[in-house]
Amino acid sequence: MESDLRSIGELARASGLTVSALRFYDSAGVLVPARVDPVTGYRWYTDDQVAPARLVAGLRRVGMPVPEIARAVRAEPAEVHRLLDAHLRRLEDGLADARRELSRIRALVDPGERPMFTRLGLSRADLAAAVDAVRFAVGADPELPVLAGVLFDIGPDGVRLAATDRHRLAVTRVGGRPDGPPVRALAPVGFVDEVRALLDTAADSTAEAWLTVAGDTIAVSVAGRGVEATALPDEFPDYAPLLRPLADGSPAYRLTVDVAALRAALTSPDAPVVARGHDGIELSVTVLGLDEQGGLRLLGADELTDDPDVFRIGVNGGYLLDALDAGGRGELVLELDDPIAPLAVRRPDDADSFSILMPIRL
Repeated sequence: MESDLRSIGELARASGLTVSALRFYDSAGVLVPARVDPVTGYRWYTDDQVAPARLVAGLRRVGMPVPEIARAVRAEPAEVHRLLDAHLRRLEDGLADARRELSRIRALVDPGERPMFTRLGLSRADLAAAVDAVRFAVGADPELPVLAGVLFDIGPDGVRLAATDRHRLAVTRVGGRPDGPPVRALAPVGFVDEVRALLDTAADSTAEAWLTVAGDTIAVSVAGRGVEATALPDEFPDYAPLLRPLADGSPAYRLTVDVAALRAALTSPDAPVVARGHDGIELSVTVLGLDEQGGLRLLGADELTDDPDVFRIGVNGGYLLDALDAGGRGELVLELDDPIAPLAVRRPDDADSFSILMPIRL
């Protein structure tokens, strides 16, 4: 039988993987031999395993995590392309982070070096929509000044805006080609509000908005009028991991909701809420569950159960309303997973804009 099979050394030569790598991917369940000799322990592979082994070798060279390599080996081509796109986004995010760190290091090596200067022209309407998409999530706790602003994170493909108050996070992106190196600035909320007013009041409706970051100064100008501020000195929390797909590629439930209908249900005088205590404070919790058709519905206290097969998740109803309003769409997508995992609110037509709400334990 072995004469019809390839030895581990032959597969190594055909695929570009080392023998030790093939042994590792066998133990990880990624590329299991067709036969293992029960006496010698020799591994034997079929000709049909050459192509998967070459795929593994390529994915290994670009640093794809082992669990995703395992999925790619067994997936249809469309799913493999989706995994490749997701991994490419991770690599691009990592490269942008590395460039920012190198810029900071250069400034440390030569403190007298001229401040970085990055300028980016943006659509006024797009920048205004971006501010609206994240403004609601800005923190107001005086003991956490790092959260009292909006992060402007300029990369090769435009600028991401992000804001969080620890209980929720909002992220969006405006596309563009910056002139200058990648840079980020944490803008005070007062500056952000002035920018939003400027975008509405500038006389020339066709003029672009120009975003500039130089050293610790951030500025926005439109048609000769502008506002500027000193960026907050704090380091904004690392939100990059939340831009990446879940380990298994998708949430447990992905529900399209009509924003007007859900808003009406949440604001109705008869809207069900559940009382829960947290740090000595009683909270009114909105509980989301599923109806018989798999759609979203609000659950009352008498409908809660300890049955682990019955899905439900508790959230702050006011925070959910804010996220619905900031979504700016007639329909939004709610991504629900584990009852103690964050709930995501996404625009169905915009992968770069979303908000995340932390759940309330029931």
